[in-house]
Amino acid sequence: MSATPFTPAERPLPRGVAAQAAEWFVLLHAGELTAADRQAFDGWLARAPEHAQAWQRAMQVSERAGSIPPALGAPALQRPRRRRAAVRALMLLMTAPPAGWLAWRAAPPQWTAGHATGTGEQRALRLPDGTQLRLDTASAIDLAYDDTQRLVLLRAGAVLIDTARDAAERPFLVRTAEGTARAIGTRFVVRQERQRSHVAVLQGAVEVRTRVGGATQLLHAREQAGFNQLHIDTIAPADAGAGQWARGVLAVDDMRLDDFIGEVARYRPGLLHCEPAVAGLRITGAFQLDDTDAILHNVAQLLPVEVRWRTRYWVTVAASAVHASPR
Repeated sequence: MSATPFTPAERPLPRGVAAQAAEWFVLLHAGELTAADRQAFDGWLARAPEHAQAWQRAMQVSERAGSIPPALGAPALQRPRRRRAAVRALMLLMTAPPAGWLAWRAAPPQWTAGHATGTGEQRALRLPDGTQLRLDTASAIDLAYDDTQRLVLLRAGAVLIDTARDAAERPFLVRTAEGTARAIGTRFVVRQERQRSHVAVLQGAVEVRTRVGGATQLLHAREQAGFNQLHIDTIAPADAGAGQWARGVLAVDDMRLDDFIGEVARYRPGLLHCEPAVAGLRITGAFQLDDTDAILHNVAQLLPVEVRWRTRYWVTVAASAVHASPR
């Protein structure tokens, strides 16, 4: 009996080609890709079908994680030894059978948490006490209920929480890497960012406490604040669209384009980049998150930018040649 043929996505990759794709992937996430590097990458990608296959495999590994694995994050990659280790780990995943991708020891929280979502996915949960949660894209939580507390451990992404009354009057807590948010009969959003957390209160009030030093701040309805392990930022008005993502809408008001593109990137697999030349442009509007391609098309209609598609998984928002100033 003949062996079952591999599909293109499953076909084994030569280790040398996988290593080259891993080098490009890690170089980009180290934040050191120059214009010349981008041109060289384009040439490498077009040189052979195996190169495109290898790049797609690298993107698939990332997509299965729901986000870029922490081991490939920019801070870690500033150290050569960590960068070499990241390249080796990614190359091994790319050359392993797809079923083996989940065995990576550096797996992100989405693979191991009690409740999780992948890229572009949201999920609603109802807890035993009646509290309702909604996980945003690429998010992960663990739950811990006992006689004294109701605890949500936010490991990645964001969660919208609508708390219910508890007959035992146990406090409702959301813990992040930077501290704890205690709900006071409320509806609020907690977001885990890179070395920072953020709380936006939609209804009621939330007490924020830092992990180190125990600094506290009470936030009321329509207020928000970011915090790290030591310090809580000055209270600011909550963004108008702070909880709109739970309805499938990205609502922004005068947001910088690079920040906006960063938000869109959370909802699509692969790499979405905003060039510095257009980063400071401002955008306002409400965009449907279930079609990020349409969002990018709308951005090109609203602003003097163009969207450059190197591949489905490599997209750049750049200055429009039509609107560029003559030299």
